[in-house]
Amino acid sequence: QVQLVESGGGLVQPGGSLRLSCAVSRSIFSINGMGWYRQAPGKERELVAGITSGGRTNYADSVKGRFTISRDNAKNTVYLQMNSLKPEDTAVYYCNAELLLRQWVSPHDYWGQGTQVTVSS
Repeated sequence: QVQLVESGGGLVQPGGSLRLSCAVSRSIFSINGMGWYRQAPGKERELVAGITSGGRTNYADSVKGRFTISRDNAKNTVYLQMNSLKPEDTAVYYCNAELLLRQWVSPHDYWGQGTQVTVSS
């Protein structure tokens, strides 16, 4: 069973930084797009940042200039560097990836278990 394993969440003061990581739990054929979503209490899940297999990125307007998404294809891992954090960034952050487990098999969407990020003084 393939899983997306997240790490790096926690409690940080406003203006601080955190780095989230998300790794595929075992070797697979390939990975298409990867991304980070977040869900705050009482709100819908929203896209924070995405990155294609070729490295093209996109960001929610609310995090542009503060967050950076990157990926290490050799390690099947995606990262989210979060700087200048604000209280409104508080949410559960979820990793998402479209995985091809084997050649000639259709890709499927996978989600991480979620990691809590709390920005508070």
